[in-house]
Amino acid sequence: MTEQTGNGGVPFIGVPDLLRMSMKGIDLAPLGSKLIEYAQSTPDAAEALLDVSVIFQLKQNQSLAAAMMQEALKIRRVFRQPGCVEPVLLRVLAIFCDGDLMSNTPVQFLVQNSAICMDMLYLKADDDMLPEYPPHDVLFVAVAESEANLPLLEKLAGWLKNWPVPVVNRPEQIAGLSRDAVYAMLQGVPGLLIPAVQRMNRATLLTGEAKLVFPMLIRPVDSHAGHDLEKLDNADELSAYLIRQPHDVYFLTEFVDYRQDDGQFRKYRIVLMQGVPYLCHLAVSRHWMVHYLSADMLENPANRAEEAACMLGFREGFADKHAGAFAEIARRSGLDYVGIDCSETPDGQLLVFEIDSNMVVHDMDPPDLFPYKAAHMHTVFRAFQDMLWHVVYG
Repeated sequence: MTEQTGNGGVPFIGVPDLLRMSMKGIDLAPLGSKLIEYAQSTPDAAEALLDVSVIFQLKQNQSLAAAMMQEALKIRRVFRQPGCVEPVLLRVLAIFCDGDLMSNTPVQFLVQNSAICMDMLYLKADDDMLPEYPPHDVLFVAVAESEANLPLLEKLAGWLKNWPVPVVNRPEQIAGLSRDAVYAMLQGVPGLLIPAVQRMNRATLLTGEAKLVFPMLIRPVDSHAGHDLEKLDNADELSAYLIRQPHDVYFLTEFVDYRQDDGQFRKYRIVLMQGVPYLCHLAVSRHWMVHYLSADMLENPANRAEEAACMLGFREGFADKHAGAFAEIARRSGLDYVGIDCSETPDGQLLVFEIDSNMVVHDMDPPDLFPYKAAHMHTVFRAFQDMLWHVVYG
């Protein structure tokens, strides 16, 4: 089956370039206004509407972002990733859901400006069958694990069971990446520690009868990037949290103090591609909740120097030290491509915080502050492209 993926009369910008513009501090509001004006006067403006949806997400207007995406998908379900280099050597069909930026693997970064032509097929939860799709050599499932996405992942598992070309990241394996499922999955791996995780509903927590061990971390199910995540030291703090965050279901996670001897916390973002680990960033912070953008990386050249050295020696250092744990994560997850947020315990174990297929892997850091980063990340991108080639041609 085929479907036209024309550009609707204006260049399709796409997620990577819009995020780069945002990271540089460019105000995207004027661009968004121009794209909306164009879409209002043009019947075939699906790409413009999809770009507007991303801009609204970056502006934290989720309702308008969702509305713009739905308008785009009324016109077209397939969008061609900008930046494909001729001649095309490999055709990829990536399956996305109609959710926000955290709902799908941002695979666009991994193939941009390469000889891989990627068509993105967007699905809705109420689809009863796959819409029309273009010819392709390999299919990549970009739909991420979440409570909202589980019904779609279940449908995809059936639709893709006997797919005529290789499928990278089977939907049934993605569906097993919830925090509590990953905790169960990784029990007993030598050299690996994963903090205990419980899924608990609000009613149970409010009764005060749950067996809880403090300190602990709490977050609503399906929250990411530290949103509504807090460390609680006692039952009074839990009560106050539940007043502030009236969600229905939460993940409760044992808190592990992973500070090193210098008092700093370190978080590594690693992707496994067919079991081979690649470092995407190392964040160093004095706070237990480590996120790269809020960690002490921009202002501290010593931390950047440590990241640069870690990237240079990653294969012979961190990767080799934890090779057995990485191999077992790849085997148990069953995924060709999966991300890991992790650290080390003071006694040298691999401390796993999260495993997911949709972690952001990018090259957006400013080159004046991170001159070592672009070349390293392009090596990661090439490894992904080589993996796709290997899956198809062996």
